[in-house]
Amino acid sequence: MKQSALTIQFLGTGTSTGIPMIGCSCPVCVSLNTKDQRLRTSILVESASTRIVIDTTPDFRYQMLRSKTTRLNAVLFTHSHKDHIAGLDDIRAFNFFSGAAMDIYANASTEEAIRRDFYYAFSDTRYPGTPELQMHSIGEENFFVGDIEIQPIKVMHHRMPVLGFRMGNFTYITDANYIEATELDKIKGSSVLVLNALRKEKHLSHFTLQEALDIAAIAEVPEVYFTHISHQLGLHDTISAELPAHVKLAYDGLVVRL
Repeated sequence: MKQSALTIQFLGTGTSTGIPMIGCSCPVCVSLNTKDQRLRTSILVESASTRIVIDTTPDFRYQMLRSKTTRLNAVLFTHSHKDHIAGLDDIRAFNFFSGAAMDIYANASTEEAIRRDFYYAFSDTRYPGTPELQMHSIGEENFFVGDIEIQPIKVMHHRMPVLGFRMGNFTYITDANYIEATELDKIKGSSVLVLNALRKEKHLSHFTLQEALDIAAIAEVPEVYFTHISHQLGLHDTISAELPAHVKLAYDGLVVRL
């Protein structure tokens, strides 16, 4: 895939509870290192003319304020879990200033959940001020948002199909614990891969740190960032020191340019 230059900003890199986790006093949750303080997982992708957010987390409003994002063209959704869709209502701020509906892209199961959870945005008699959303259904075929070509990649989150996305030489995958060989082939040739790595211990629906390292090695991507990190993984600086030179832990606010 050919793609013009992209800038990727990590809006959040934490798992569903975020870090610090409510009520927890473990070394990670009380760390003063800002790289140990993680909002729920999301990224902002920007080309010369297009801005896309992947997933609207419960922290979406603060993520937009913190990143000083005043213009947004579309939202892509990976799946329907609440830590990835719960902030969608705050899209209405962009509606107010743009005067237009927000384009949102989701597969069939995620679309169903969004229409159910945000039913008031799709009602025939919408209350004034509710979000204005233009739903686009996506499957396995490539599609464009503005000047960005997007290739869906299907991964498994326990028994739940989840979408990863490749844009040019950049691939983003979160909430996965299995990737079929045919889908893994779609990652190969990327120059940057973002992949979830929850913790070191085995988990039902997320890659462990070692499993993520193994996938990165198979994909042979030269620059790798891990995201969707839990407080159980350990301190950012400690884990970073254990990783190969081409693999890094992402952190909130990190910017990567391709």
